[in-house]
Amino acid sequence: MSTSAVLDRPTPVSAVRPQPARRITAPPAPSAPAPTTPAAAARPAVPAGTSPRGFALYVGIDEAKAAAAGVSLGTLVEALRRTLGELAPAAETYATVALAPAGAGGRDVDVVRLALHEPSAVARTKDEPAEEDRAPRGVVVDISRKRVLIDGESAAFTFKEFELLQYLVLREGRTIERTELVSSLWEGATDDEAPGERTIDVHVRRLRAKLGVYEDIVRTVRGVGYRFDRHADVSIRYGHGTPSPDRF
Repeated sequence: MSTSAVLDRPTPVSAVRPQPARRITAPPAPSAPAPTTPAAAARPAVPAGTSPRGFALYVGIDEAKAAAAGVSLGTLVEALRRTLGELAPAAETYATVALAPAGAGGRDVDVVRLALHEPSAVARTKDEPAEEDRAPRGVVVDISRKRVLIDGESAAFTFKEFELLQYLVLREGRTIERTELVSSLWEGATDDEAPGERTIDVHVRRLRAKLGVYEDIVRTVRGVGYRFDRHADVSIRYGHGTPSPDRF
């Protein structure tokens, strides 16, 4: 807080009337300001009508990086909990792991923030300007919004159809076997719920039917599985903070 002094025009000497002598006492010494601790200086301003109830710490690290450091994600979580328990025994904790498609790129911490719906990360995705006018023709696979545009129009893909196309697109140039598609896209399903390898062919046929004239972007590798190769008619969009392969 700064204090400003206003300097008035000087009063003419002739206008000053003599005043009776007064005893002048020294003004009291100013009190020293309270010391500011680093924690207080770093404490953010709290909006009126609210009070802090806790905090979130977003940690970006995958299992491979953790293993290279000689730890695991579970070990890191437990270490943080022990430290917090020592500093603030009354604190309640909750930990969760952010997941992204295997092989996807992007900054780990950005993936975590978006996957856990951190407000500013989600806001940047929502504020992203519409791009339909930049690619009016062809297929747009919008990873951030989980949708497919065909010639600028939103295609009626089911969730599983989008997952299938996304899985192939994110693994550009690699032939994906049917067994891998079943184990990856139906992970956790029972034997009765998971489709057989031939059922994958049915899903691919339906996917191609919805792609229309662009059906050939999903290639069949006879006797093995399916593959997506780089294609001039296909654009891939990744929102702010969403995972993306480094090669795209």
